[in-house]
Amino acid sequence: MQSLLRFSALSLLLAALAGPALGQTAAPARRARPTPPTLADQLPPAAAPVLVRHALVVSAHPVASGVGRDIMEQGGNAYDAAVAVQFALAVVLPVAGNVGGGGFIVYRDHAGPAGTLDFRETAPAAASRDMYLDASGNVVPGLSTYGALSTGTPGTVAGMAALHQKLGKLPWARLVAPAVRLAMRGVALTAKEAAGLNRTQESFIKYNPGAPPAFVRPTPWQTGDTLKQPELAAVLQRIQDQGRAGFYQGATAALLLAQMQKNGGLLTQKDLDTYQPKWRDPLRGTYRGYEVLTMPPPSSGGVAVLQILHMLEPHNLAKLGYHTPAAVALITEAERRAFADRATYLGDPDFGKVPVAALLAKDYNKQRFSTLRADGRATPSADITAGPGLPRYESDQTTHYDIVDAQGNAVSCTTTLNGAYGSKVVVAGAGFLLNNEMDDFSAKAGVPNMYGLVGGTANAIAPGKRMLSSMTPTILTKGGKLALVTGSPGGSTIITTVLQSILAVVDYGGNAEQTAAAPRLHHQWLPDQLDVEAGALTPAAEKTLQEKGFNPQPRTAWGRLDLIRVRPDGQLEGGADPRGDDKAVGF
Repeated sequence: MQSLLRFSALSLLLAALAGPALGQTAAPARRARPTPPTLADQLPPAAAPVLVRHALVVSAHPVASGVGRDIMEQGGNAYDAAVAVQFALAVVLPVAGNVGGGGFIVYRDHAGPAGTLDFRETAPAAASRDMYLDASGNVVPGLSTYGALSTGTPGTVAGMAALHQKLGKLPWARLVAPAVRLAMRGVALTAKEAAGLNRTQESFIKYNPGAPPAFVRPTPWQTGDTLKQPELAAVLQRIQDQGRAGFYQGATAALLLAQMQKNGGLLTQKDLDTYQPKWRDPLRGTYRGYEVLTMPPPSSGGVAVLQILHMLEPHNLAKLGYHTPAAVALITEAERRAFADRATYLGDPDFGKVPVAALLAKDYNKQRFSTLRADGRATPSADITAGPGLPRYESDQTTHYDIVDAQGNAVSCTTTLNGAYGSKVVVAGAGFLLNNEMDDFSAKAGVPNMYGLVGGTANAIAPGKRMLSSMTPTILTKGGKLALVTGSPGGSTIITTVLQSILAVVDYGGNAEQTAAAPRLHHQWLPDQLDVEAGALTPAAEKTLQEKGFNPQPRTAWGRLDLIRVRPDGQLEGGADPRGDDKAVGF
C-alpha cells in the first residue's frame, strides 16, 4: 500500500509539471502526443565531435592534448600519456594544471580490471581543527583561501610517480621531457589564459612580495604572448632526473619549505616525506544497462552521482524530454537530497567510518525519493536533511583530462589547485603555484566554503587528513566494453556536470560534442536555488519551474566538460568543452 501511495504521488508530480499546469490546453484524444524535446532540439548547431580509430586525448589545452597523443604514437599507453599530459598542463595551464596540487584518477584496463588512484592533498601535521577561526569562534575570511596557510601537502608528483610505476610502459624521463621543453622555450598564451593572468596580477603581487613570479609583468598579457617559466623548467628537470625525490626532497623541497617559513605556512619536510598516494577500489553502480565506475571518498562526487542515478533510474527521462520542467524537477530533487547527504556523511575514509554502502543502497535512495511533493512544487531545501538511520562519521579551479589508447586502456583524471591559480603563492625560485585545498575542509560546521558547500564534522580538519572533494572522474562500460570516459572541473558543479554528461549520452542520445557544449543546470541543496546557464531552459520551462518554487537563477557558464564516447563501430568520439580552450587530439 505504501509503495502504491508513493507511485501515485510521483504520478501527480509529473502530471503537474507536464500537463495543463504548463499553460497548455489538454490535447484532444485523437491528436498524436508531441514528441518530447531531445538534446539536439535545444542546442545550436555544434561542431562535429572528433572521430579517431585508435587513441584519443581530451584535455583543457591543445598543447597538452598533443603531448599525450605524441606519447601514444611513440608506443606509450594511456597511463604514460596521463603522466605526460599532467606535467604539460602544469606549464601551459597555470590556472589549474599543477605540480603543487593533487587529484584523482579512475582507470580501466583494456582487459577489464579497473581501479582508482587518490593523490589528493593532505592537511599538514601542524594543522588543527579550528585553525581558521578567530577568538570568538568565527571563520576568518580569506585565511583558508589565500596565502601559504591555505596549502595542503601536494600529491600530484607522487601520484604520477605511482601511476607510472604500476601501469606505465615508457621510461619516466621521456614522459616528463615535453613539459621541461615547454617551460623553458615558452608557450603562446590563449585569449582565456592571458585574460586570467591579467585578472590575477594584483593577487600575484600581494601574495608574493619581493619575488614577483613569471606571471607578473608591467604591461597586460596579450593573446599569443609567450610565457616562459625557467624556474619551473628547473623543477621539472629535477623531477625528470630524480622522479618523486626531485620534488619532495633536495633543492625543490628546500625552496618550498623556505616559502612556507616566509609566508606562515605549515608544511614541513616530514609532511613531504610521509605523503603517500593511495590506490582504492572504484565505486561501482549500474544505470540503464551501463556499469558506472567512479571515485570513492574522499571524493564526494562518485557517491553523489551514483545516488542521483539510483533515484532517477525508475523514471523515463527520455520520455519526459530534455530539460522539460518534469525532467528538471526530478533531477533537481535528486540532486538536493544527494548534496544533503554529502554535507553530513562524507569525509576521508581513513579517518572515520563513511557509510558508502548504505548511501548507495537502492532501497535507501528509493526511500529518499519517496518524499517528493505530489503537487509538483519544489521541496524546500530547509525541509531536506540527510537520510535517517545511517551511522554518522566518526572521528571553480580544477582541470580534467580523458585518455583512451589503442589497446582500449582508459584514464579519467581530475586534478586541481582548488581556486583559480590556487593560493596565489608561487614558490620563489621554483616557479610553481601552491594549492589552497585547505578550504575544502569544513573550517566550521555549517559554514560554506568558497564554492558555497556546507560540511560538518565528517570533513573537519585533522593532521594528515584528506579534504573532501567534488572531483568525479568516471568511466562507463556496457556489455563488458568501454563506453564513456567523462569528467569536469568546476568545484561543487563537477558532480552535476558529470551527471548531466551521463544523462545526455545514455538518456538523450547526445554525441560527445553535443554533450560537452550543452547548457547546464545545477542544484546543490544549499543555497536553495537552481542555477541556470544561458540557453539551458526555454522561457516557458523556466516560468513553470519558477511557479513551482524551484527558484531558477541565471549564472555565467561553468565547468569544462571533456569526454570520450566509444561508438558502436569502435571509433572514439571526442567532446571538448567550448567554454574553455579544450581540445580533442588523437589518431
